[in-house]
Amino acid sequence: MSTALQIHASGIKLPVSLIPSTTKQISRASKRVGRIRCSATTPNKKYTIAVLPGDGIGTEVTPVAVEALRLAGSLEGIDFEFKEMLVGGAAYEATGVPFPEETLKAFLESDAVYLGAVGITKKMPSSDHLPKHLRPEVGLMRIRRALGVYANLRPITVFPQLLEASSLKRSVTEEVDFMIIRELAGGLYYGKPRGFGINEKGEETGFCTEIYSSSEVDRVARIAFDMAMERRGKVCSVDKATVLESSRLWRKRVTIMSEEYPEVDLSHMLVDTSGMELIRYPKQFDVLLTTNVFGDILSDVAAMITGGIGMLPSACIGGPGPQLFEPVHGSAPDIEGEDVANPLAAVLTAVMLLRYGLKEEAVAKRIENAIFDTLNEGFRTRDIPTPGAKIVGCKKMGEEILKSLYVRVPPYQLN
Repeated sequence: MSTALQIHASGIKLPVSLIPSTTKQISRASKRVGRIRCSATTPNKKYTIAVLPGDGIGTEVTPVAVEALRLAGSLEGIDFEFKEMLVGGAAYEATGVPFPEETLKAFLESDAVYLGAVGITKKMPSSDHLPKHLRPEVGLMRIRRALGVYANLRPITVFPQLLEASSLKRSVTEEVDFMIIRELAGGLYYGKPRGFGINEKGEETGFCTEIYSSSEVDRVARIAFDMAMERRGKVCSVDKATVLESSRLWRKRVTIMSEEYPEVDLSHMLVDTSGMELIRYPKQFDVLLTTNVFGDILSDVAAMITGGIGMLPSACIGGPGPQLFEPVHGSAPDIEGEDVANPLAAVLTAVMLLRYGLKEEAVAKRIENAIFDTLNEGFRTRDIPTPGAKIVGCKKMGEEILKSLYVRVPPYQLN
């Protein structure tokens, strides 16, 4: 069974970003004559992946990612076994709970966990009527807790073919390539006390607690600094130290950690300023480190730089066992079954699973190159239209990616 990604003071080299936007890909059109079909006759490695399609469009995009993993693996001498399990709304409808024990057992016995989406479904358009412990999103939080993951990696990489798909100007998005590292196991979402009450005026109140310990900050900060060492050597830590005690501790601990990494340039930025800077000049960022709630918000903001939420993969790492990989999108039951979802975030998440979870860089690169090649061929889903593009559905986009997996060309050429 594959071991978890380990980050220690001694530091290990982390694989870094997706194909950078400063590269050029050779398309299958230009190499069609020289296409080579090859696959290993006997797979020499085998991995078990727990697959949780979840809810809504998770059930549509997850099969695309699974088939990409299956084919790319076979072409690189790797055999994947996929165990499909229930979670979220689908699990609640089938078993009465959002996170069944069978699901927990399956993913603890796996080498990595792939999650599609968790949320409401067509049969259950709202979960407001359910007690908190039975709501679909609780399944996701329990998975993260059970795996012990504490750092969420969200690469913000603009593919050059999609510069016109972003709502921002080309001059703003061109060559953007940075990593958001979000603390995942503490802060406002998990702090106690929390709950409801009545104040001295007899009014209803709701309250949560933002709390961090030094060790919680240190461990995620180390991942950020290790990542920066393998990238461009810059960490921007985002907080709200002007008014939040938790952020003051955050800033203090990140600054102390930086002393172990003299090669890395550390800067601090307030969260409100960072939201503005992500839109104004995103190229300034290399590794953006932040808290749970701030990272949740800022990563969705940053998704629009790339063309939309359908382009944003995600990895949850740091635990002692299998790591968790989940595209960044809601369950979107309004488009479930309409074959219009963008599967690219799901497939890019499979790339992260290979790179950060299994350390299978050759397979990761093959899938990454296939996505690049498919975009070069002009295929787009409706959320990322560009002039002259061929607008296709989720299934067709998946088919084109599978075709491109057979293309044996150099991964990319620098300008």
